Amino acid sequence: MNHWLITQWRIVKTGAQNFVRNLTLAIAAIAVMVITLTIILFSVIASQTFNNTIQQITNKIDISIYLKDSVAANDEQRTKIMDELKAFNNVREVKFISKEDALEAYKEANKKNPDLLAAISQTDNPLPASLQVKPVDPNKIDEIKAYLEKPEIKALQSEETSYSGDRKVAIDKITQATTFMQRAGVVGIIIFTIVSIMIIFNTIRMAIFNRRDELHIMRLLGASTWFIRGPFVVETVMYGIIAALLSVLICNSLFVVSSSAFEASSLGVLDIKFAANFFSDHYLVILTAQLAIGILIGAASSAIATRRYLKFKTSK
Repeated sequence: MNHWLITQWRIVKTGAQNFVRNLTLAIAAIAVMVITLTIILFSVIASQTFNNTIQQITNKIDISIYLKDSVAANDEQRTKIMDELKAFNNVREVKFISKEDALEAYKEANKKNPDLLAAISQTDNPLPASLQVKPVDPNKIDEIKAYLEKPEIKALQSEETSYSGDRKVAIDKITQATTFMQRAGVVGIIIFTIVSIMIIFNTIRMAIFNRRDELHIMRLLGASTWFIRGPFVVETVMYGIIAALLSVLICNSLFVVSSSAFEASSLGVLDIKFAANFFSDHYLVILTAQLAIGILIGAASSAIATRRYLKFKTSK
């Protein structure tokens, strides 16, 4: 047991010494890992920010079912329709909008247009009562549409639902765009991760190649595979830890600067305020994840690279 502990201590010590001895290469490797981890972190935060934007957009998507006055006045009939709609898994909320509420909403929306307000005030309330249906997922409203197209349900409607014409086209385009953004975010994270790991892997292979004579001598002297590989793993784990800390520090600094520099809460589709709040609210989780990813990338890359080299030496 004591011999095993001494061996592990020597491996850790050798790895730390190699880190200091090859500081120039270490700085280059750490710089690559910092870029890697920062890209991954920003990709994750951007993905969460886009998802938040998508959620805000989808929350505003609803289907209005315009009822005949006789149906709106019939509590039993109206409640029956609402209960049937609420039974669908994809329906989050069903809200009744009376004629009076619809008129007040119309006046509020057009309060800066006196001509429209004057015109509507000169007639009886022409706006129909309606049921406002909010779907859970706007991409899956076929079941709701099928229900609304039933003859007995259409007979209760005073006009076409809001999910028709130009509004239907707009909603369909929004749902298609949000789906694309979600998928693109996931694909982007995967691509950046793979490319970055490949860059780090090649950087570590170059470091191992520079020490090929040292490795060959150790192998001739009978050193075990782990005794040869261990210091490289320790060294690259140190790369990962330092790179993770620097990555989180850089991201934190950028969010502090951006939060103070931009008074507006959003910039295009990227909600900077949400991104900054997400980072601060999940700071410990992000730091832990960055450390884990940095250590994993460093250890896995060096383990694979050394195994390839040692296999090559053995075959030779």
